[in-house]
Amino acid sequence: MDPDGFAADLARKPEALSRLAERLAADNPWAAVVPAGTERVVFVGMGSSAYAAGVVAARMRARGIVAVSELACTRLLPAWGPGTLVVATSATGGSAETLDALRRLPAGATTVALTNTAGSAITESCSAVVDLAADPERGGVACRSYQHTLALLMALELHLAGDDTAGLVASIATTAEASAHLLDTEAAWRPEVAGMLLGPAGTHLVAPAHRFCSAQQGALMLREGPRRPAVGCETGDWSHVDVYLTKTTDYRMLVFAGSEWEDQMAEWTTVRGTTVVAVGGTVPGARLEVRYPGDEQDDVRLLTEVLVPELVAARAWQQTAKG
Repeated sequence: MDPDGFAADLARKPEALSRLAERLAADNPWAAVVPAGTERVVFVGMGSSAYAAGVVAARMRARGIVAVSELACTRLLPAWGPGTLVVATSATGGSAETLDALRRLPAGATTVALTNTAGSAITESCSAVVDLAADPERGGVACRSYQHTLALLMALELHLAGDDTAGLVASIATTAEASAHLLDTEAAWRPEVAGMLLGPAGTHLVAPAHRFCSAQQGALMLREGPRRPAVGCETGDWSHVDVYLTKTTDYRMLVFAGSEWEDQMAEWTTVRGTTVVAVGGTVPGARLEVRYPGDEQDDVRLLTEVLVPELVAARAWQQTAKG
């Protein structure tokens, strides 16, 4: 793992996203690999792959599609058999738990590997492959591949629902522009955001349920790179599981905007003087907002917003590496 490589990987997000938008505009990668008559979907993966799949599985269920996301290490994989599509995601193609899950699947399911690494072990274990097309990540951290996982699973959602990808392609193109904006203006917002969020008791990231993966992934970036304590939570659930620490710690909080439960959360953060930074919209009690083009569109938020904690993590990691 390399902090300078991670920062370089982030800088290439707009370029990679633009290529992905062009690819999806020209071709549906799922059309050739999803069998007719698919009735159920199971996502298996670990870490970032599982974060992305959890949100997309929920999006599918909201459309009436039978879909679940499971950690590959679970002993409770669905025994659904024929008519089931299993999408196994691993950017490196070598996740031991995901490879093990593929060996434990009940007979009759169709397996598709979603990976960033051609010829990897996962491609040999599945009946078909969809390329993440995120290019090698020099820093050793799943950042572009996480973003591309989300986008391609959203494309699968549309395919199974019988919709075209025009809206998604537009969202990805806007995400490329939004990412370029955050990168170009980093010096104007990132030092202040980092100063507010990187506290002595760690960082807490909060997102609405339909974008919960942003809080999970953002927290992972702070743990994986600069080795900072960080936790992701869902906005509504925050008032039931995380609120307690605002009374006893120097609580630092990044909120991805867009939940109807922010006012309830603010009842506690305001009275207790919690440091709150908002991303992608206005949040009650926030001391600072980070905005970007297209942040009024929910899918653009989903695909873009994690770049904020990623850049905070990258610079903190670089500083730590320099001693």
